Amino acid sequence: LGFAWFAMVMGLCGLSLAWARAVPHSGSVALQVSQVVGVLAAGVMVLLLLGQLWRLLRYPAALLADARHPIRHVFVAALPSSLVLLPTVWVVHQGYSLWADVMWMLGATGLLLATLGVVGRWLQPGLAGQDFWPAITPALFIPVVGNVLPALAGTSLGHPVWAAAQYGLAAVLWPVALALVWGRIGMVGLWPQRLLPTTFIMIAPPSVLALSGHALGAPAMAVHMLAGVALFFTLLSFTVLKRCLQQPFGMPFWGMSFPLAASAALGLHLTPEPGH
Repeated sequence: LGFAWFAMVMGLCGLSLAWARAVPHSGSVALQVSQVVGVLAAGVMVLLLLGQLWRLLRYPAALLADARHPIRHVFVAALPSSLVLLPTVWVVHQGYSLWADVMWMLGATGLLLATLGVVGRWLQPGLAGQDFWPAITPALFIPVVGNVLPALAGTSLGHPVWAAAQYGLAAVLWPVALALVWGRIGMVGLWPQRLLPTTFIMIAPPSVLALSGHALGAPAMAVHMLAGVALFFTLLSFTVLKRCLQQPFGMPFWGMSFPLAASAALGLHLTPEPGH
C-alpha cells in the first residue's frame, strides 16, 4: 500500500475533469459521468487515507522506507496532488466551499514540500552517478511538475497569486526534469520494464501547463504551443504501449491514467464548441 496507489485518485479526478470539459459537446450525459467519477475518486481517496493511517500506526518503518526509497520516494507527491485535484473537481461542479479551499491549500503546500524534498536529495553529499541516474524516471514529473496542478482551481478559490507562483516553479523545473529523463536514457538506458507505463507521465506536464496557463490568463498562442508539445509526447508514449501491455497489470499502469485524461481535457478545451 505505497504512495503510488494515490495515482488512482489522480487518474479518476483527471477523468472527471475531462468529462466536465466534454459537457459543451456531449451535454448532460457528460456532466453526469463527470460527477459519478468524481464521487468515485473521493471514495477511493477516503479508503486510501484510512489505509495509509493504518499503515502508519502498524508499519511506520515501511511507510518511512517508501519516503526514503531512491525510486519510490517521488510517489509521495501523489498524495498532495490528489488533495489538490479533488477540490478542483468540486469547484468545477459546485463552486467555492470552505472545505475545498482548505484541502486545496493543504495539497498545494504538500506539493511544494514534496518538490523540495525530491530536489533537495540531489544536493546530498556523497551522491554518485550510479546512485543518481537509476532513480530518474518519468515518475519524477509527479513532484517536480505537480506544482502546476494548484492553478487549475486556484483562481476560482481566490488564490491566483499562490497558484501563479507554483505554476512558475513547475514551468522552470519541467525542462530540468525532462533533461534529466533524457540524460538517464543516455547514461544507464531506459527505465525497468515494470515502470514502462510511467512513460505516459511525460504527457502530463505540457497538457496541464496549457490548461492551468489558460486559467491564469496565459496568451492563447502559449496554450497552443504547449498543446503541440503535449501531442508529441502523447504520440511518443504510444510507441511503448505494446511493450507495456505485454506484462501483468501493476500500479505503474495507473500512471497512464491522469496524463491521458489531461491530454483529452486539453483537446476538448481547444475544440470549438458546437455553434461557434
